[in-house]
Amino acid sequence: MGIDRLSRRQALGLLAACLLIPRSALAKTIIDLGWNDLLPKDEPFVPNAVRGLIDHDGPDLSRQQPASYGIRTDWNEKTVRLPGFVVPIDQRGTGVETFILVPYVGACIHVPPPPANQLVFVTTEDPFESSGMFESVTVTGIIRTSSISTDLAQVGYSLIAEKIVPYQD
Repeated sequence: MGIDRLSRRQALGLLAACLLIPRSALAKTIIDLGWNDLLPKDEPFVPNAVRGLIDHDGPDLSRQQPASYGIRTDWNEKTVRLPGFVVPIDQRGTGVETFILVPYVGACIHVPPPPANQLVFVTTEDPFESSGMFESVTVTGIIRTSSISTDLAQVGYSLIAEKIVPYQD
């Protein structure tokens, strides 16, 4: 005895059961990344000589970007969450539509930018209301490997933001 068609009662019962599935069961898996996770194995993190070096009165060092030794493709098309600092690219009023997410304050502006595999080009459909340069945020969205050239640096990843929130420990 086979089942050829669902009765109306069975179809409604199936629909009701689907509506009762907890939202958490339907939620996307979000991968929490750190900046080291964007580096290929055996590549060192941003050199300590560059990290935290901010000379506001010194020469523009943004053109002295160190070489990148590769990117991680295993994160492609995954939903990730990554904390960092905002370097605005395109703004509308106080709303930032595109920005580079950087691992430390001053990157790309006051010190040489990190390697391309330590920079993420973020776009958002809804402008993020920013309080200023280098605001600390956590961005959630779909990440992809990319080769993007900006006036500030070469960028190795792009991320389509679904959610941008102020960073919290």
